[in-house]
Amino acid sequence: MHLQLKGKTALITGSTSGIGKAIAVSLAAEGVNVIINGRHQEKINQTLEVIQSESSTVSIDFITADLGTKQGCEQVIEKYPHVDILVNNLGVFEPVDYFDTTDEDWYKQFEVNMMSGVRLTRWYLKQMIERNEGRVIFIGSEASLVPAAEMPHYSAVKTMQLSLSRSLAELTKGSQVTVNTVTPGSTFTEGVETMLRTLYADKDLTIEEMEERFIQENRSTSIIQRLIRPEEIANLVTFLSSPLSSAINGSALKIDGGLVRSVF
Repeated sequence: MHLQLKGKTALITGSTSGIGKAIAVSLAAEGVNVIINGRHQEKINQTLEVIQSESSTVSIDFITADLGTKQGCEQVIEKYPHVDILVNNLGVFEPVDYFDTTDEDWYKQFEVNMMSGVRLTRWYLKQMIERNEGRVIFIGSEASLVPAAEMPHYSAVKTMQLSLSRSLAELTKGSQVTVNTVTPGSTFTEGVETMLRTLYADKDLTIEEMEERFIQENRSTSIIQRLIRPEEIANLVTFLSSPLSSAINGSALKIDGGLVRSVF
């Protein structure tokens, strides 16, 4: 299937690891000129090397900026005033007991997971509507649909993100612009691998056995009975970035391996 993406420009926030990195690699493979974002230059350089080794014909740029701040978002907009595809992937999470969360914990979740997308989309979506072309994609979480008791602040903000995405989609009515959210289930990222190795540090298990045990003990409703791979999520995001996905707008698309028991 030809996705008609060659020559487009995409900004992927938080794209030096995990899902964001996989999205950047996937879009570049389809001929998209990608803009990488992260806070640490070393990780940015590593990501650039991976993309360049696999997609040498596209333009690959980067910006080192903390998009969890107003200043960081302004830096990006100033350097890249025009993009065709905006993937709001940046996010942070941390398990913490509700009674131990501070106001600062809540503000951090809001600034990084919510306001980064608010600030960037406020600029880029308006331009997309004026051009009658563009894609905005938020990367959500299963926690937005099934709030996690161990991450109440993260879950609340991710649910808020779904509402924002739908509201913004309404602004595109009658245009060729779409706004959607992808809601992944538990995914085998670098951070999750570290979590597994910490969780089962006292067990003589391979990483594959750790994954299997984690699913059985913590994600038993999963139909695929494994963690999702970042590349699988990237494939869906890449399709949503394409003109071929033009009838999908204002949607929250689950890619959770059947983890969330729901008929829709």
